[in-house]
Amino acid sequence: MVRFRSSTRRGIGAVALGLALALAAGCSGSGDPGTGGTDGTTDSAPAAGTKIQFFLSGDANQGGGFAHMAAKYKEETGVEVEIVDIANSDLPTKLKNAAQANDLPAMARVGGIDPVWRSALVDLTPVTDASDIKMELAAVDEAAGEVLSVPTDVTAVGMFINKSLFDEAGVAYPQTEDEIWTWDEFVAAVNEVKEKTDTTYGMVMDRSSHRLKALFYEFGSEWFQPDADGQWQTNDGTAKALEFFKGLNDDSFMPRSVWLADGDGNALFKSGDIVAYMSGSWQIADFAQNITDFEWASVYLPKDVQRSTNYGNAANIVVFDGTGEEQVALDFVTWLYQPENYKELAETSGFLPAVNGIEVEYASHKEAFDLYNQEIEASPAIVGQIKQNDFAYEIAGLGTEGDPVRDETVKYLNDEQDLQTTIDTINRLLTEQLGPLP
Repeated sequence: MVRFRSSTRRGIGAVALGLALALAAGCSGSGDPGTGGTDGTTDSAPAAGTKIQFFLSGDANQGGGFAHMAAKYKEETGVEVEIVDIANSDLPTKLKNAAQANDLPAMARVGGIDPVWRSALVDLTPVTDASDIKMELAAVDEAAGEVLSVPTDVTAVGMFINKSLFDEAGVAYPQTEDEIWTWDEFVAAVNEVKEKTDTTYGMVMDRSSHRLKALFYEFGSEWFQPDADGQWQTNDGTAKALEFFKGLNDDSFMPRSVWLADGDGNALFKSGDIVAYMSGSWQIADFAQNITDFEWASVYLPKDVQRSTNYGNAANIVVFDGTGEEQVALDFVTWLYQPENYKELAETSGFLPAVNGIEVEYASHKEAFDLYNQEIEASPAIVGQIKQNDFAYEIAGLGTEGDPVRDETVKYLNDEQDLQTTIDTINRLLTEQLGPLP
């Protein structure tokens, strides 16, 4: 028998609304009487006909993998997992409101852990004990010994090219790991294609520190980290990468409109007037369906002192406490991460696997997914370490105001401040807003 915290939903509402005493007196916190007792425990397996809700975003746009697996689970067990697909921009607010109203769903697929419902999470250790999940991408509360979330899939930064333009220009690009190009070689090749095909711009990169991390790592940066006293710092590779990146943003090789005016890199690449696009694995399904005017290809990222991508969890599953449906949700998640089931999910949705040892047979663009897996394997250990640091702050309920790395980089690109001021300001803001590693 698994025991859950029966008072969590009352506590969430109290914290969020500042009415702890009133809510504690006025809210029952009880769940569905058909799935558990009044103390939040589950004494037996759920009966056929049980129904729980699973909040997520974008399933329909990613092949409907979760809906497919929910249908399979209902066929096998009689338990209905209702997929509630909510717009990505609306999901965080929807969950906050649900927490404040004591009306959380049984489970959700989220981009991060929100302090509003942080204390309402069920320990997912039974799930990770039963499957070889990539634990470096799971949110683990080390102090409590609890797994708060598990990754559904992996994303990684990567490079796309307009293959039609490369072919027209007669310019080669790396097709094996033995042919990895340096950044200087990449820039030269892209400029040659740009000139021979009369294309407006060479490359575009999403306006995101997530993409910038990959470039930083390639130049030997160890990103930004706190020392033992909570003072944030970085190494020399960061300055080298920032200086190089500014040189690319010259409104010829890269359009300044993306980083300085929040232009849409995806749309620019789809227009056919960009030679290369630094984005990530999540674009594959979109490009496969929506680019029809030219051939595109995923290619190896350029390197400087080392190869690297920036990878992480696309989203994580959480199970909410206090619903009376905790064990039903845990049973479904445990089932979902069994190798044969997770493989089916990954193949249906086109996921890079978040479970070790899974050989995914992709219906299309297998070579692109294989390339991303190679990039992840070739990346230095610092990538995973920084991701774990991010989780530690997230679990502690600490975050930044905006994105200091992105925002200060924009000022540097716009000549509002010099290189050293940019780095010093980022370190200062992260020290003030995050402090020592929890």
